[in-house]
Amino acid sequence: MSNATVATPPRGATAAVAQVRYRSQAVAKPYFIAAIGLFIGQIVFGLIIGLQYVIGDFLFPAVPFGTARMVHTNLLIVWLLFGFMGAGYYLIPEESERELHSPRLAIITFWVFLVAGALTILGYLGLPYHELARLTGNDLLPTMGRGYLEQPLITKVGIVLVALSFLYNLSMTLLAGRKTSISIVMMLGLWGLAVFFLFSFVNPNNLVLDKYYWWWVVHLWVEGVWELIMGAMLAFVLVKVTGVDREVIEKWLYLIIAMTLITGIIGTGHHYFWIGVPAYWQLWGSIFSALEPVPFFMMTLFAFNMVKRRRREHPNQAATLWALGTGVMSFLGAGVWGFIGTLSVVNYYTHGTQVTASHGHMAFYGAYVMVVLTMISYTMPLLRGREANCAQAQKVEKTAFWVMTLSIVAITLCLTAAGAVQVWLQRMSAAPLSFMETQERIMPIYWGRWVFGISFFCGLVLYVISFFVTGKRED
Repeated sequence: MSNATVATPPRGATAAVAQVRYRSQAVAKPYFIAAIGLFIGQIVFGLIIGLQYVIGDFLFPAVPFGTARMVHTNLLIVWLLFGFMGAGYYLIPEESERELHSPRLAIITFWVFLVAGALTILGYLGLPYHELARLTGNDLLPTMGRGYLEQPLITKVGIVLVALSFLYNLSMTLLAGRKTSISIVMMLGLWGLAVFFLFSFVNPNNLVLDKYYWWWVVHLWVEGVWELIMGAMLAFVLVKVTGVDREVIEKWLYLIIAMTLITGIIGTGHHYFWIGVPAYWQLWGSIFSALEPVPFFMMTLFAFNMVKRRRREHPNQAATLWALGTGVMSFLGAGVWGFIGTLSVVNYYTHGTQVTASHGHMAFYGAYVMVVLTMISYTMPLLRGREANCAQAQKVEKTAFWVMTLSIVAITLCLTAAGAVQVWLQRMSAAPLSFMETQERIMPIYWGRWVFGISFFCGLVLYVISFFVTGKRED
């Protein structure tokens, strides 16, 4: 067993001193800090584009809507990747019962990824997109211009190199240490993430093929391999905070992962309804997409069942709350709201409307934002030398949980209402309105969505503040 390290708790902390089992787990800390910083940036740009919906020339031409939206979605992906990487650097050494293969490589990878990401965002904001494409070699291998994959060629190559470095580091750690179900599922998810990203370099001239392979990145990330990562992270935290036998949690994990892969892979077909592929995808996509809520419902049962059977009352009650919230909100966002528009007979009317956006917002928050915040909530106190934050800090964090979660529910309901109105007025009415006339009718709902966006941002600020709250000094 490698040497452990104990950080000195700050003056005024009331929580018991705890230790990180392996010194190299400390490399997760900068990844988590960067993730939260980029998360704040993502929400700021979300508020900008929310305001641009109702005040069309807000910040124009300095920050056009298309640019702000691109920054908003790219920051989402990048900060979640930072969160997954930080989770990997903490989880794999703990599960493998050995130090990380190369902490120095992990720190180098962190700075390369952070600087490359920052330069890319600055490129989006400072240059016309076509000029950015010309300067970064898009003529050599055209890969830009597609949603979520707008990154310049040089950035995509950098992401691949960062991913290979990260996966090499974790794989060598795992191979040299103990193998557990949690660590194996985590590594399968992380390797899958890297492999499917390679399809971002595939950009056929045929638009149907382009969309066909584009979904191999976008869908098979968020409704495939990312769910493996999510399941492993949630299982890891539940093992720690409940004390339930590992074997019980691992059986649940295997069942959830099997259902995820079965429904998620073939469920890709619900994106193929109207892109020009054979009509049988409307049947297969509908059937397996209808089954996609099942693994998320199982995850909810899993989280609550493990907490109910817990053998200890872990002092980090905030992390336990985030874990339970992940199960519930992922089921609602990815499961229930995903199902709303996934059958082909319904999707015929709802695709490309705010119904899709409502699903996207709650699903990303419920499944991936919350599981990363769960991991941060559990690990950051340990990385700072205590088992849990003090009672006052946890009270602030729990308040942040409820403010953010209720805000995203309200945002989702606003977008659902906007989508329903949009479908009725623009696509199902006997006298359909034009797109712009329809948007004008929805404007009050967009204002409501923006107000709840402000409250979500306030909840995020509270979450950050909670890590700086200290209790009264114990004598």
